[in-house]
Parts: sequence; C-alpha cells; structure tokens
Amino acid sequence: MKKILTSLLLSEIHDQPNVLRRLLEQEWAHVQQLASTIRARNPRLILIAARGTSDNAARYALYLFGVRNRRMVSLAAPSLFTLYYSAPQLDGALVIGISQSGASPDLVAVIAEGKRQGCATLAITNAADSPLASAADHVIGLHAGVEHSIAATKTYTAQLLALAMLSCALDDTDLASTQLARLPELVQLVLQRDRQQAIAQAAHLLAPAEHCVVIGRGFNYATVFESALKLKELALVAAEPYSAADFLHGPIALVEENFPVVVVNPSGAVFDEVQEVLREVKKRGAQSVVISDGDAALSLAAAPIALPRDIPEWLSPIVAIVPAQLLAYQLARARGFDPDQPRGIQKVTKTI
Repeated sequence: MKKILTSLLLSEIHDQPNVLRRLLEQEWAHVQQLASTIRARNPRLILIAARGTSDNAARYALYLFGVRNRRMVSLAAPSLFTLYYSAPQLDGALVIGISQSGASPDLVAVIAEGKRQGCATLAITNAADSPLASAADHVIGLHAGVEHSIAATKTYTAQLLALAMLSCALDDTDLASTQLARLPELVQLVLQRDRQQAIAQAAHLLAPAEHCVVIGRGFNYATVFESALKLKELALVAAEPYSAADFLHGPIALVEENFPVVVVNPSGAVFDEVQEVLREVKKRGAQSVVISDGDAALSLAAAPIALPRDIPEWLSPIVAIVPAQLLAYQLARARGFDPDQPRGIQKVTKTI
C-alpha cells in the first residue's frame, strides 16, 4: 500500500521526479529554439537577477554557463536599478530573471532595463502570467504546478533543470541531452526508502545544534547555499554556507570537538579539494554529515548520505539538493518545528 504524505513540503519534495519529467517533455523543443536565437545574438555576458532560493539557482548558472559554454556570467545587484538609479551598461548582455513567482519589482526592473538597453531578456518562472514574464522577451516556464509549501523545493530543482536545458541546447550535444533525460530517475533513487534512514540519522545528529556550517565547491556551491537556506528556514539552525576554499581562509577556526558540519561533495573536478577540508574538520573533532557518491568522502562522515553513482558533475546539484531538502524537513521535525509553517516567512516576498 502506497504511503500517504500528509506534509505539503514532503509531498512536493517527492513530486520532483514528475516535475522534472514534465519540464523536459514540455519545454525542450522551446528551449532549443530559444538557444538558436541566443546563439544568433552571441551575447558577451549573461547577467542574472534573482532573490532567495532563485539566487542559488543563479549561483549554479555561474558554473554551468562558465564551464560548459565558456560564457561570462554575473549576478545582478537589483538595488543599482531600483534604489541607486545607476544601472550599468548592459550592451551585448543576455539578461535573465529567475523567480518562482515572478512578482518581485526589483527583478522586473532589471529585466525592463535590459530590454530598454536593447538586450535579449529571458524570464525563468513558474508563473507564466507574472510581471517578470510579461517584461521579458522570452520565457521558460517551469511547469511545476502550484507550490503550496512556503519553502521552495520543486520550483528550485525545476529552475536548475531549465538552466541546464538551456546550457545543453546552446551546445547542441546529444550526449548532454541524454544525460538530462536520466535526471528524473536519479532523483527518484534519492527518494527511495533505503536512503531515508540515513537522512533521519543525520537529522538526529544535527538536532541539538543551534548553528553549523555547510561546505562544498564548484557546481555544488549553489547546493551549499540552498542547503544552508533550507536549514535556516525550516529548522531554525544558523547554517552558514562556505566554499571549501574560502573555509580554509579563516572560518575553519570555528571547528572544535563535536562542531556540526555538512559537506556536499559529489564526484567531479573539486572532489579532492573538498575532501581535504573534510579530512581536516574530522581531525579537529567535527561531527560531519556528508552528501556524496564517493566512498572516500562517505567513510569520513559521522552521518553519511549516499547519492546515486554516475551523476555527471554538471547535473549533480539537481540531485544533491534533494537529500538536503529531506534533511531540513527531518531536522525541523526533530527540533519541534512545523516544516509546513516556517516561522516568520511567507511564500512571495516583493523587494524593490
């Protein structure tokens, strides 16, 4: 008998394979056409405006378009456009706004200014009728359905996939599109029951903590920030995100006996560097939760959470964030909080 999920948040976490599958089916042809238009304009820069969880999707885009497409990517400072009235020169840029709701005025202002300066503009949003979508030349819809939970989960992974689809289409490679097609299956593997026990044990380890650090690097720098955000939003743990490289430049002084550390380290170009930090925090007595597909990393963990094998590094953030979402959900419950009603936040935040 199939288990009934009573939590809105948990239900939407488990809906992610379906959302990813639907996005691939309904947007792939459109994204290919859009990529052709972008290639014709040959932008010298990609400027991305986003807030909150969507800003973490933008961090993924920094590495995604940088590594795979050799494009310069910059994250916009919306207050330059809305409060300082000093928008930079954007000639030759592709301006992208990423937002679950598409409702924040400051993001709309960045897109509108990009269009005024003659740039190509793109909105990636779950709301096709939103102000952001209306302001942009092009829209990639997320097809995630209504996201009822306050904490974003399925819209975040859909944003990552939309960006990965665009990157893939810009290069027009069959291998990359085949790798994209495997993502719903890989996320489904993370959601299987045999991994839930490991996540519950990790939540038990972190339950007494009022603070922790989350460490990673490269493509999963985005995962580090989004994991920390979910731990803050849902479990009220003061989780600080760090690049593994930056962590060695001072913040490692925080680590002492039983200090809680979450490490995100899937296989890839940065694995050995993150592994070095993991060995060092273990030497100092840290209690580490490790999300990885590598046995060497998992063996150093007080609470290992294994990812499926053979995930391409450029797509690993779409899979690696899912156990972190589940960890935040389980930790919220272990600490006595309702993950469907996180304290003091609302679904849509409009900033200027």
